[in-house]
Amino acid sequence: MVNQGKVDVLLGLQWGDEGKGKVVDVLTPNYDVIARFQGGPNAGHTLEFEGQKYVLRSIPSGIFQGGKVNIIGNGVVLAPDLFMEEAKALEASGHELRSRLHISKKAHLIMPTHRVLDAAYEAQKGKNKVGTTGKGIGPTYTDKVSRNGLRVGDILENFDEKYAAAKARHEAILKSLDFSVDSSEFVEVEKKWLEGVEYLRQFPIVDSEHEINRILRSGKSVLCEGAQGTMLDVDFGSYPFVTSSNTICAGACTGLGIGPNKIGDVYGIMKAYCTRVGAGPFPTELFDETGARIRALGHEYGAVTGRERRCGWIDLVALRYAIMVNGVTKLIMMKSDVLDGFPTIKACTAYKVNGVETRDFPYNIEQGIEPVYEELPGWQTDMTKFTSEEQFPKAFRDYIQFLEKELETPIVIISIGPDREQTIERR
Repeated sequence: MVNQGKVDVLLGLQWGDEGKGKVVDVLTPNYDVIARFQGGPNAGHTLEFEGQKYVLRSIPSGIFQGGKVNIIGNGVVLAPDLFMEEAKALEASGHELRSRLHISKKAHLIMPTHRVLDAAYEAQKGKNKVGTTGKGIGPTYTDKVSRNGLRVGDILENFDEKYAAAKARHEAILKSLDFSVDSSEFVEVEKKWLEGVEYLRQFPIVDSEHEINRILRSGKSVLCEGAQGTMLDVDFGSYPFVTSSNTICAGACTGLGIGPNKIGDVYGIMKAYCTRVGAGPFPTELFDETGARIRALGHEYGAVTGRERRCGWIDLVALRYAIMVNGVTKLIMMKSDVLDGFPTIKACTAYKVNGVETRDFPYNIEQGIEPVYEELPGWQTDMTKFTSEEQFPKAFRDYIQFLEKELETPIVIISIGPDREQTIERR
């Protein structure tokens, strides 16, 4: 049941790529407004329906459903050129955006020089690279917190002057880093970026915090869409191998301008296994044929970068932690079908940290972590055509019950394939 006059929050509980886009699309008919509260075009939400596949980077995943208003909140960082490319592709496929997609004046702009700075900072780190997508996300959030950022609202007044000052500052930093830039290539990128700024002006640019609170006061419902995953949160993730924003539920308050008392349900999304893109610790990662098989069956490649995702068994230590810091009330399990053919399934229930067993997620998971596994029988049944939970084999029902007991949270939706129809809501 949807909470009228409240915002329900939907976010990832692992290292991202959990399938948030599909679930937002499935849940959108129940809500009046969909709002994205953090992240940038490094987050790719993949949706499949009616034989078509879409990858959204900055636009909320509710854009496909009817005449719903979708809001890009102040916590998002937006690249005008990439936004233009994404929006024009959607318009070409028959989806009207101009009146339904509202953009916060307070969202920060990713400049072309932010991408160059991203590359420069990564090069400086050498073997300690974070493994960013190179989209300029980190430097944009850095400018935001250091009070040097450009915001969407700035394109409405004295923009040329503001842009020139911000660009000059970046060029001085790049000079100090002795990082060379292909000037002819940059000119082309900048030209497209400025074209994107003009395109952005065609959309409703709003004080989104006022808009959302007016919507809530009128008794309507809002679904907040997060990007990345909890374990990439800048405060609570596997730092420093994290993103540059708060991906947890609290980020919905700061990323949209809503009070904590306006939060209704918190939907936490997880895969039936675990994946990670880029560098950073991953306690349950599989380096064997099982990991490769999960990757192949789950088509585990980055929606934005195409990079191979690292694959492993489900990590219940990390999930319990994610449920705790988010205040998750309902769980959604994705990609159960990927494990359909496995004779046994493993789940990490605890860590051994330097030989001492713990169920708590530790400060540092980069070394000295040994996962403690519980092995369960696989269901070895093709579930992709199922339409109700009554059809689930006993072994899969036992797996669900095991997870709910370990995580102390109900699993209310189970995905058994990429299409929106392959979604089963549990009673």
